[in-house]
This record gives sequence, structure tokens and C-alpha cells, in this order.
Amino acid sequence: MDRSFDIFLAAPPGLEPVLAEEARAAGLPLPEVQPGGVALRGGWAEVQRANLELRGASRVLARIGGFPVFHLAQLDKRARKIDWRAVFRTDVPVKVETVCRRSKVYHDRAAAARIAGALEAAGVPLGDGGVRLSARIEANFCTLSVDTSGAPLHRRGHKQAVGKAPLRETMAALFLRACGFAGAEPVVDPMCGSGTFVIEAAEMATGRAPGRGRAFAFERLAGFDAEGWAALKAAQRPGETELRFHGSDRDAGAVRMATENAARAGVEGVARFARQAVSDLALPAGPPGLVMVNPPYGGRVGEAKALFALYGALGTVLRERFAGWRVGLVTSDAALARATGLSLDPGPPVPHGGLKVHLYQSGPL
Repeated sequence: MDRSFDIFLAAPPGLEPVLAEEARAAGLPLPEVQPGGVALRGGWAEVQRANLELRGASRVLARIGGFPVFHLAQLDKRARKIDWRAVFRTDVPVKVETVCRRSKVYHDRAAAARIAGALEAAGVPLGDGGVRLSARIEANFCTLSVDTSGAPLHRRGHKQAVGKAPLRETMAALFLRACGFAGAEPVVDPMCGSGTFVIEAAEMATGRAPGRGRAFAFERLAGFDAEGWAALKAAQRPGETELRFHGSDRDAGAVRMATENAARAGVEGVARFARQAVSDLALPAGPPGLVMVNPPYGGRVGEAKALFALYGALGTVLRERFAGWRVGLVTSDAALARATGLSLDPGPPVPHGGLKVHLYQSGPL
């Protein structure tokens, strides 16, 4: 498993450039922004690093082959020429998923059946064994990709408790990065829910790899280098930080969940949570940093009209007590963002829970 191929890092639409910046900072080769993610060229070592180290990628796909195809018989013939045994094991079932778009081969199930037949002919079993092969037939070209991640990468392995309308860890990490956060300043979240922003920030500041506590699909592929993978993980050395990361929420259950999640993540020493209303938010000791907040915005948790006072109170508290701090606010409602009275610039729309949200940012208050 030492050859080079195309690698695709999936990202929420609207946040692809932020993920490209992260991949570039991680030293991955020539990341290129594409719709829905970031493309680069590399091998299995880069696949492993991307899964282990990137906070913003949703999945890491290895594009193992591709060919023009104009009818099912041709698909069957060309699929049987792929060296499937170089990628898949004969004791791990593979699930085949196919999508056809703007092509003469237009029947998803029929196409999947042909590819499945080619796998079986090579001695690779079919089934849901944690390994997924994706065939995308678009404009009469079939691209074959292996999902090397398995479970989506926002499932870090330590966040067992979640509240209402949770923000995925991957999206939270990209929003933090979009606000210029790189682990060198404190973060405050006054509506922290299950603690996602605070925990992600604390992990970034202490150098904890997001994938350190979970398994990946690439571990079940042919030629998996278990020794190299163990060495890569062993080389991860969490550091120390003098910074503190603060979350608060008026809901006692949310504070308890956030505290437990932080402990499982190993950042309980630098992530602190308290039960309090926004109006009681106090400026923490230390340098100015980033207030990062994902308040309720009506579409999922409460009615928007009842939230204007909450957003107004948040803006007042931040203006009066957080001079020098920057603000990042996630909401689907521009009117609610304006209700803060802060000077906030919206980012691109990002799909979240059936809505389109924007990251609104301020300069130093």
C-alpha cells in the first residue's frame, strides 16, 4: 500500500477553504479546494495522518481508480480489471454504494450490482463490515473511492453526551479556525451546550490529535501498516498550556454533560464549565481572546421572536465586559445577529441540521 493516488477530504459546503488551510498547515501536499472538500495527492501515510490529525475533515476518501463508462457491460468488464485484492481483504466485507449523474449508465442499483460482482469475482466478500466502496458515475466517468474513515470524523470518541441541536465537532473546529483561532488565546462560550467549542479549543491548544481515541476503516484494508500506524500515534505528544477555556450555560444538565465530555477528552484541567445566565457572564483573568457561541436560533430549539432579548443581552454583556475580545457567532437568522448590536460580518452559508447557518465575526471589541 505504498502507491500515490488522489485523496479527497470532505468538508461542509462553504467551509472548504478553511479545511484547505488546515491541511496546508498540517503539511499535507498541495491541498486544492473543490466543491464539497479538498483534494490532494498522496499515499496511505497521508490518509492515516489526515484521519488522525485533521480537525475539520468529515471523511477521508482514497480514490483508488476510475475509467470512462458508457453502458453496464462496459462497467462490468472494466470493474473486473481493477486489482481489488490490493485494497480489500478477503475476510472483511465491503459495502458498495453507487451514484449516477448525467451519464448513460443511469441506474444506481444496476451499476452497484456490476461492481459488487467484480468484487466477488476477486474473492472480496460483500456486506456491511465497516468498509465502504463508493462508485460515482458522473458525465460518463466512474470514480472509485474507498471511505478510509469509517464512522464520520466528528465522532471523536469522547463526546458521549450531547444536548439539543448539537454542532458537530468538525464544523466547530472549522468555525474556530475561520475566526483565526490557532490554540494561542483563550476561548469563552457563554451558551456552551455539551461543550463542543470549548473542548475543541482546549484540544487544539494542548496538541491533542482529534482521532487519537477511535478506530478507522483503513485499519481493515489490505496491506495496512499496523507498525507504522502505531508509530504515528505514539509520536503524538500532547503539550501544556497556561490558557483556560471557559464554557457556561443556564442549563445544569448541559454543564454536567460538558464537564463529563471534557474529562473523557483529557482536557478537564484547562476546560472549565459553570452554570450561569448570559447576563452573569464575567470576564476571565488573562489575555483577551475569542468569544465563540452557537446560540439557539429558532428553527430547531426555540421560536425566533423570543430570542431577540437573549441576543440583545449577549451583545450588551460583550460590549460592556469583553473589550479587546473578538466574537464568532453562528446563527441562521441575520436579524438575530443584528439584535446583538455588534458589528458582525457574515461568512458563507453552511448547511447545518436542515438550515443554512452563517458564521458572524467581529474584530476586537
